[in-house]
Amino acid sequence: MTDKPAIGFIGVGQMGEGMCRRLLAAGYPFAVLAHRNRAPVERLVAEGATEAASAAALAAASNIVILCVSNADVVERTVEAMRPALTRGKIIIDTSTSAPEVTRRLAADLAEHGVTLFDAPLTGGPVQAEAGELGVLLGGPAGSIAEVEPVLRSFARRIEHFGPAGAGHAAKLVNNYLVCGMIALIADTYNAARDLGVDWAKLYSVMQQGSNNSPALQRIVSNAIEGNFDGYRFSLANAQKDMAYYMRLGDGLSGPSELAAAVLEEYDDAIARGLGDFMVSRLIDPDLQD
Repeated sequence: MTDKPAIGFIGVGQMGEGMCRRLLAAGYPFAVLAHRNRAPVERLVAEGATEAASAAALAAASNIVILCVSNADVVERTVEAMRPALTRGKIIIDTSTSAPEVTRRLAADLAEHGVTLFDAPLTGGPVQAEAGELGVLLGGPAGSIAEVEPVLRSFARRIEHFGPAGAGHAAKLVNNYLVCGMIALIADTYNAARDLGVDWAKLYSVMQQGSNNSPALQRIVSNAIEGNFDGYRFSLANAQKDMAYYMRLGDGLSGPSELAAAVLEEYDDAIARGLGDFMVSRLIDPDLQD
């Protein structure tokens, strides 16, 4: 028996599997929802998780439900599917990169029924998820953080609270704007280097000694030099989605910048070319250039 809250997890993808494994290792009673990719679900069940037949069944059996899904529309549909089982006192932690306005609306509606929603988008990737070294940009009621912090610490090294519901997602979009901009600029730089006959390996070697060096540069270029253009495990579709959300966020400020619009245009172009399922590091793949 354990006094730890029962956890339900929806979205066992690249990030989710590692997070689930850390929760299992921490000793939480644990259930996952069936996923279109059966392999990670079956691995987790073999390691001690149970599998729920539906979102509502998972919510009914859980004190805390963690979401790690693709976008705000999926978050909304998942919450609606759980709605019959979302009784007073339950908590939802949304680790997806979602739209702050959707988060605020859902949080207000759920609060009327005694259900608490935290937005807890993440920094880091699958490697950090497996190692329990993610970062969490938390939004939600300060008075309830103690209820979710031990759960988050199962897979996160750093947790920062940014304010009420939606604040975590706003901070995440600002974070991802910088990341997506860096990726686009790295891709443009190395495509130019190829066109100019500049040796990639030599250029990368000296870049590592200066201000250009970054994890994004390392993931994209070090692997590409070895012929692996999938070194940065983040899809172009997700990058485009995050930039589109960021532009919506900018509408509430002084307006989206021309630079942000240019970054979004790069990803819009990739989607128009049918590259959405490719990793962002494919932006320097010679076989995919116009």
